[in-house]
Amino acid sequence: MRAVVQRVKTANVVVDGNKVGEIGEGIVLLLGIAKEDTEKDLDYIYRKVVNLRIFDDKDGVMNESLLDHRKELLVVSQFTLYGDGRKGNRPSYIRAANGAEAEKLYQKFIQRGNNDGLSVATGVFGADMDLTLINDGPVTILLDSEKVF
Repeated sequence: MRAVVQRVKTANVVVDGNKVGEIGEGIVLLLGIAKEDTEKDLDYIYRKVVNLRIFDDKDGVMNESLLDHRKELLVVSQFTLYGDGRKGNRPSYIRAANGAEAEKLYQKFIQRGNNDGLSVATGVFGADMDLTLINDGPVTILLDSEKVF
């Protein structure tokens, strides 16, 4: 499982001209799911995302997490995180999970955030989406569960 974590001041996602998800200060999470991903991968990425100390404490030091601050989270599915452009000019997405399997883990990720009392907004799984955000910092962190296990 791959994730791009971006600290933002605000963000929203639009599908077919309709705003479907919006947050204020918090994290935009682009989430890519591979064929071989399991709940073990989901657990690792989820724990990392909500516990990354990328928000300023009272002294202005990045020392607090999404859970500490109760900031908002916008989760957007992005199979293109598994695009492999090493050969030719057309990326291969062969490692990305199929839609049905990826959506199960995507929904579990969102449910976990809701269960933890976070304010979670989403895009629409599998849709063509327009994502608008204002980076804060900018702070961008790349996570990959494959590099851990």
